[in-house]
Amino acid sequence: MGGGADDNLTAILYKQGDLRLENRPVPEPNDDEVLLRMASVGICGSDVHYWTNGRIGDFIVKAPMIIGHEAAGVVTKCGKNVKHLKPGDRVAIEPGVPCRRCDSCKYGRYNLCPDIVFCATPPCHGNLCRYYTHDAAFCYKLPDHVTIEEGALLEPLSVGVHACRRAGVTLGSVVLICGAGPIGLVSLLVARSMGASKIIVSDLAENRLQVAKELGADLVLKVDPSASGQDLALQVEQTLGVMPNISIECSGAESSIRLAILSTISGGCVLLVGLGAPEVKLPVVNAAVREVDIRGVFRYANCYPAALALVATGKVDVKKLITHRFKLEETLQAFETAKTGAGGAIKVMISC
Repeated sequence: MGGGADDNLTAILYKQGDLRLENRPVPEPNDDEVLLRMASVGICGSDVHYWTNGRIGDFIVKAPMIIGHEAAGVVTKCGKNVKHLKPGDRVAIEPGVPCRRCDSCKYGRYNLCPDIVFCATPPCHGNLCRYYTHDAAFCYKLPDHVTIEEGALLEPLSVGVHACRRAGVTLGSVVLICGAGPIGLVSLLVARSMGASKIIVSDLAENRLQVAKELGADLVLKVDPSASGQDLALQVEQTLGVMPNISIECSGAESSIRLAILSTISGGCVLLVGLGAPEVKLPVVNAAVREVDIRGVFRYANCYPAALALVATGKVDVKKLITHRFKLEETLQAFETAKTGAGGAIKVMISC
């Protein structure tokens, strides 16, 4: 299938394990939307999870769903109320559009809006396609020197910004990051830019720790899965020379959350970014008597402008995260690469 001017090749997840490419009609933007010719879409762990498992927690793929949410594109048409964008503008797409009326939205924590429409979270469609309409208020114009791929990477980077803000990372913070996948790595980049003085990253995989080093980790720790949480916490302290005052857990694994709690200094903060099993067994009494705060993170709110500023000023280089590139026609191959981690895959990018 060629890339004609009006074909809208679209990646649709029908059900667990059933991802297809189909031509869909080009949509029309409503008064507050823009029509985008999609350019770059990154594959997120959640996309792969919906494809392989058909669900994440209570979010279940019950009807065919367009996949993809880490995205950037070019405006081709504007609804009549849209004033800040024009055709030809390259934009990063914040994939969650909240109701703007509920208490969470009014408090400014719109990521917690119960009626948020978030790309590629069932039953909402995503944007791995050629043409897509999105609320213009959640499209951010990219400066000329920021590439469209960097625009797509503002989505995972915003998770890192939100995580570091929630954790209170600041000048002199000593940070442990558990898990060196894409979210662990963006948290590393953001923590560094926010003034953390020492950052240690733990993971099971040597190649990922190598990337963490290249991206600015001061120290890395290869986790022995058979070691106890207490032993690993001691290793973290010995490697760093002090206990971290902030631990950002990005894997969702029970053993890793335990490590984060046991490693963190009394009065410190543990941030749970990675989502794993719905129920896990944790040393909460240890955390309670040492006044270690345990905080959750769900996506992000008001983080896209900061993420864009970090990239635009050169404080953060997200381009190094991209390891593989595919065309839209090669979506299945791209997903397979992201799933298996073949060739040391970190961020797999699809060009639309």
